[in-house]
Amino acid sequence: MKDQQNYLTIKQNGTHEIIIKKSRFIATLIRTQTVEEADQAIATISQKYHDATHNTFAYTIGLNDDQVKASDNGEPSGTAGVPELKALQLMKLKNVTVVVTRYFGGIKLGAGGLIRAYSNSVTKAAEAIGVVKRVQQQGLKFQVDYKNFDEIQYYLNQNQIFIDQIEYGVKVAITLFIDENKLEQLKNDLNNLLAGKVNFELVPKRYNEIDIANFNYHDQ
Repeated sequence: MKDQQNYLTIKQNGTHEIIIKKSRFIATLIRTQTVEEADQAIATISQKYHDATHNTFAYTIGLNDDQVKASDNGEPSGTAGVPELKALQLMKLKNVTVVVTRYFGGIKLGAGGLIRAYSNSVTKAAEAIGVVKRVQQQGLKFQVDYKNFDEIQYYLNQNQIFIDQIEYGVKVAITLFIDENKLEQLKNDLNNLLAGKVNFELVPKRYNEIDIANFNYHDQ
């Protein structure tokens, strides 16, 4: 079963501009966790570009697109907001609001041209800003003797397990985060490496972010 606790989102808030037939399309992408945050972001960006011809927008909130909204803001119906929302959904981005600002350049694009322009604005902005996978991971803390530390560190590095904190005291205390479905295997491996002389303490889960290199929405 697919783990709905892991999801893709933008790496950071950002803006990207394209020009199509002298019209400027400025796509601003913002991380938003709630409808209130989305509404505030839309209001702020619309005020920033208050002199624009249009400030169209779309957002998707929740890991299952629980709350979505799209607005053409004066463009022909269905040519701006919905294509922007579909672009977000096609890339499987979650908890993102986009505002695409248009400064009209004097050349009409037609309905098909507008749909492509607004959709591409979102896609190209996401690719330029970057995408991350937010992974909910379980925290685990344990202690090892100094003589075992290098071996344990080597094992963790080889298995690409994220070490969050190392504390040096009477022993070396290691705090790490790992996907929950890999937790038992990790504990078994560590028990074997340390001859069973290790105690584990669970640390609260948290989201860690993994960069998606060379993000291409066609792969999602």
